[in-house]
Amino acid sequence: MQRRTLLQGLAAGAVLPLTGPARPQASAPTAAPAAAPAATRAPAFRDVLDTPARPSPLAQRSLLSGLARAGQRLVAVGQRGHVLTSDDGGQQWLGAEVPVSSDLVAVSFPTTDIGWAVGHDGVVLKSVDGGRRWTRQLDGRGLGAVLVAFYERLGDARWLSEAKRLAAQGAENPWLDVHFQDARNGLLVGAFGLLLRTADGGQTWEPLLHAAENPKGLHLYAVRHIAGEVYIAGEQGLAMKWDATGGRFAAMALPYQGTLFGLVGHERAVLAHGLRGNLLRSTDAGRSWQAVATGVQVGLTASTLDARGRIVVVSQSGHVLISTDDGASFKPLKLPQALPAAAVVSAGPATLAIAGPRGVHTLPLS
Repeated sequence: MQRRTLLQGLAAGAVLPLTGPARPQASAPTAAPAAAPAATRAPAFRDVLDTPARPSPLAQRSLLSGLARAGQRLVAVGQRGHVLTSDDGGQQWLGAEVPVSSDLVAVSFPTTDIGWAVGHDGVVLKSVDGGRRWTRQLDGRGLGAVLVAFYERLGDARWLSEAKRLAAQGAENPWLDVHFQDARNGLLVGAFGLLLRTADGGQTWEPLLHAAENPKGLHLYAVRHIAGEVYIAGEQGLAMKWDATGGRFAAMALPYQGTLFGLVGHERAVLAHGLRGNLLRSTDAGRSWQAVATGVQVGLTASTLDARGRIVVVSQSGHVLISTDDGASFKPLKLPQALPAAAVVSAGPATLAIAGPRGVHTLPLS
């Protein structure tokens, strides 16, 4: 695959921040320069993976890329490792204790207490107290060892070579989504086809690169468990569904070959959405798909079910589309101002929480 610059592709849908904390680049040894005067000496570099997130009153209005519900609590994650929690439907937000300053992209809470957050530098975080405190479970510096050890045991020369290539890249590649079905079973998806599974609450991770019909190593943007099935969506129209019989993620045929950013649905329909307002719908668990008109020409970046079970899809430019017929059609919500969105979640009986480049805001639903 021609490996274009990752952030160019992600930025096209406003899914990830355009820039992140810089990582040091290796260079040839040079003679040590003369020591600078103490007053002008630059501060020593600290890797973002070793630097806890700094609480900031501005975090609520900075770039936030992921949202989830932990019971009645709302949890938002975003730039520089910021994690915010709200216990009053998004009116007030408190900063959490986070051990890294890496940009966080996605968050999932399968229970009221246990949650997961992922993002840049291959970071994987876990909380057991509803998002107030987080611990590191994995990062890009250790991911390579997980991949190499697994494919050495598997004895597959092709995938061992790929694992070694990814290991040599260190913490370069981000995770792009996380979804846990329950406290023990979860999936991580990321750049260049990265795919991990745990069945023991993150104590061990099983790579599934070999078990996905993704021969080009395309970026995987979304993973969801919907009505008893597990779906993954990515770039170039890639959509896969877990085949328990074959033990692999099998590709599905879609009438769209552009990037897909998200998945949403219930027992009656599954929807995938992506660039340029494209939205696809299946009512037979992914065996066939039909395009749904949205009237939108920009990226549809996130989706959720509201408290009434309606399907809600939001865009990078601030559109909020609502369906009352299981995704067969959508109507735009009239808004006092546009809220460019990277994430959306139900915040109460008649309220949405929307996160994006302007932070996190609540939006009343009619």
